[in-house]
Amino acid sequence: MNLLSISINHKTSPLEIREALFFSDKEIRNLLYNLRKEIISEGFVLSTCNRTEVYGIPLHKDISTEHLKKEILQIKSVKDIKPEHFDSFYSFGSVEHLFKVISGIDSQLIGDNQIFSQVRSSFQLADENGTVGFLMRRIFDNAIKTGRRAITETKISEGAVSVSYAAVQLIEKIYSSLTKKSALVIGAGETGTIAAKHLRERGIQKLAITNRTERRAADVAEMINAENISYDEFKEQLHNYDIIIGAAATEDFLLTKHEIEAAMKKRNDSDMVLMDIAVPRNFDPKSKEIDYVFYNDIESLNIIVEQNLMKRRDEIPKVEKIISEELDTFLNWYKSLDAAPTIKILREYFESIRAEEVEKNKNRFNQEDQEKLDIITKRIVNKILHSPTVELKKLNGTNGALNEGAVKIALVKELFGLDKEKDNND
Repeated sequence: MNLLSISINHKTSPLEIREALFFSDKEIRNLLYNLRKEIISEGFVLSTCNRTEVYGIPLHKDISTEHLKKEILQIKSVKDIKPEHFDSFYSFGSVEHLFKVISGIDSQLIGDNQIFSQVRSSFQLADENGTVGFLMRRIFDNAIKTGRRAITETKISEGAVSVSYAAVQLIEKIYSSLTKKSALVIGAGETGTIAAKHLRERGIQKLAITNRTERRAADVAEMINAENISYDEFKEQLHNYDIIIGAAATEDFLLTKHEIEAAMKKRNDSDMVLMDIAVPRNFDPKSKEIDYVFYNDIESLNIIVEQNLMKRRDEIPKVEKIISEELDTFLNWYKSLDAAPTIKILREYFESIRAEEVEKNKNRFNQEDQEKLDIITKRIVNKILHSPTVELKKLNGTNGALNEGAVKIALVKELFGLDKEKDNND
């Protein structure tokens, strides 16, 4: 199968290269437009914080992965780019790589289930831009099935593997429900923002953000529908929150034991959760000595993360088995796009319909006319199938190697439901 793909990911390149080669939706549209003109007939582009990948069915046999790289670098001018920063995949190797990506076992965080929706969104964007055809749609359908099976049939995505998520999961164990709880996140960088998003997803009733840079706090607060608290005033409002998450970059403690004790007095010793996910720590660790304060810091959360990562690694063989099964299914489908067996199945299908109808109605005729009926109906079927058979024979011997021929054969099988017919017979 003529399918090419290239990948820039966390295994092949440093963060600064991956950041430089990140494509926005607008840039993806431009890239797809350029690729469609001279390079590919079908394809899509996946771009996340950890990978940028291009998949395409080339317009002719002289097209290589180097053409895909060239098109990327025409849009993104990147210094110090090296050949080893790219992975290249060919034919069914490209399909297998896509299955690994969507199932999460190729992610920097093993089992990252966000990649599933990211792949799906990338495909939808390509579909909107007219670069998705019959073959790419079939590849995508099989990829989606692979990803769903990995999520539902294994534990590859279970358990927190980021400190932010681990903090929120631990909070959920302390409080059975967050729907009546309030939280303050100190720090609006990546770690704090992710923690705030997880709290919002878990249905937290009241959520506030504070950050030394007010503009950043305001942007994050607007994005996740939270309140923006002034950094100069947040200490006076600590007692209003059940949960305090520290994710700010600072050299000294933001909150001392004394300040937390003062907040607890205003709360009448109603319990408070402190989650310190910053390095260096934001909260004085002696705060754990205060009654009704549940304190955890980066060290204890990292233990949880590592335990969950080990569990996910143990699930990789199960996911690989699913990938192998789904790849076999796709391979068998593609190999079936050979003209000779399709002609045979098509003729058998029409013959079965003819024979069934003759059998149902032959008692309306005498013995002599029954024989004529059989001959006439066979001639009708042969005449109907003559032209399709001639056209299909022109594609014979390609073994699905030519994408155009494969599409034509697949279309015939789909129109007449020949795959379903074969399955029923089996």
